[in-house]
Amino acid sequence: MVSGTHHLLARCRRHGRGGGSSGGFSGILCVRDSLVDNGNNNYLITTARADSPPRRQAIGGETTLPYLSTELRGPKLLVGANFASAGIGILNDTGIQFANIIRMYKQLEWFEEYQRRVSSLIGQQQTQVLVNKALVLVTVGGNDFVNNYFLTPITIRRLQYNLQDYSQLLISEFRMILQRLYSLGARRVLVTGTGPLGCTPAEIALRSPNGQCADEVQRAASIFNPLLINMIADLNKELGSDVFVAVNALERQYDFINNPTAFGFVTSKVACCGQGPYNGLGLCTAASNICENRSQYAFWDPFHPSERANRIIVQTIMSGSEKYMAPMNLSTIMELDSRA
Repeated sequence: MVSGTHHLLARCRRHGRGGGSSGGFSGILCVRDSLVDNGNNNYLITTARADSPPRRQAIGGETTLPYLSTELRGPKLLVGANFASAGIGILNDTGIQFANIIRMYKQLEWFEEYQRRVSSLIGQQQTQVLVNKALVLVTVGGNDFVNNYFLTPITIRRLQYNLQDYSQLLISEFRMILQRLYSLGARRVLVTGTGPLGCTPAEIALRSPNGQCADEVQRAASIFNPLLINMIADLNKELGSDVFVAVNALERQYDFINNPTAFGFVTSKVACCGQGPYNGLGLCTAASNICENRSQYAFWDPFHPSERANRIIVQTIMSGSEKYMAPMNLSTIMELDSRA
């Protein structure tokens, strides 16, 4: 999925004032895809853009800057950094059609480089404290299906793997990414699964004959997300600590996709900005159809939830039950950390 005007940038925020402040995190570090790319891809020659400013939401604070921003220096480094890049996936061959994007291995290299830059300001010991107490946000996986496995009717990955085995491959690779983050000092990591991939306006427009969620793409999300939740539980058990927290974005978005009016939406099928059936074709551009009231739409563009939908997701991250947050929500994490 490539970026639209409204995406999950609001999740990449700093809470508190650093230095282990009560109930807060020392910074925010984002290792992700288009859902939170707030500008890195704008420095690259690529069609996967992140052109719009982020929105403030639940945990407030100063906005983290894109890692490629020339403004990310001095004290601003201590706020955190956003390494996200629209179009990337777990696998290195995901998003090759976008040419210059920042693949996961490179984001992890930046995560390490970022710590060296911070060390030059506050020393290695305090940098380790900052990273240990930072909230790290990770979202990848959706592009590995939409922009890899299902990109065309016949793809290399579809020839290599059935959907179950491909999902297992992604989980295996994802586990190594999370282990690498842990080795680099991450101790509070939110990992969001994919949303209901087959229910986006793009997939309905391209693959659904009756306006319902596209079955095969939706089955991918239904396979991947439980595997991810189980993998995170196993990894925490191996580490002996609840380092990683799974965000079940699939279940949360199902709620307002299946019953949009209960959440104040008029539709969960049609994008606010786009063209073609369900406004689901192409990207949101100046030539697109655009709705009069974006708050009534669950999807902003063919791929990404609207800002109002994102607020629902963020509130779930803050206070959601174990149905959505495993093993705990963000408010619980903040409460536990305030006692430490």
